[in-house]
Amino acid sequence: MATIEKKQTTTSKIREEMKEAFGKVPSWTEDMPESALEGFWTLMRDFQLAETKIPNKYKELIGLGVSGATRCRYCTLFHTEAAKLFGATDEEIAEAAMMAAHTMAASTFVNSMQVDYESFRRETVDAIAYARSHMLRQEQASSSTTRAHA
Repeated sequence: MATIEKKQTTTSKIREEMKEAFGKVPSWTEDMPESALEGFWTLMRDFQLAETKIPNKYKELIGLGVSGATRCRYCTLFHTEAAKLFGATDEEIAEAAMMAAHTMAASTFVNSMQVDYESFRRETVDAIAYARSHMLRQEQASSSTTRAHA
């Protein structure tokens, strides 16, 4: 396989952008291989920190859940503080952490028990279809009640 020559942005430009975003260049990025720095920063800048389809608060709550599951105290601190920056309340942070804990517990159980995936998939699809139809019936009943009182 041939090697590909990479067109690289200067690390000084990347560090300037980091300083503009954070007020300083995080010291731990100094240990990052230069060949990885641009890709890391580009993803952080253009996806994690930028406005995308998922609101920043939700992205940080997802990051918090993942960092709790992976037991990374560095990421847990970062995503907690970033979630607060983007408007998350202490209650939302607690719910995100509990959702991650609940998901990890269920995942640990079904994987440890080696639950048949196809059976699990069918049951899940059926349960969601049932819930969807139940929600639609409730919405229709609510709309009928509202029109009757109008």
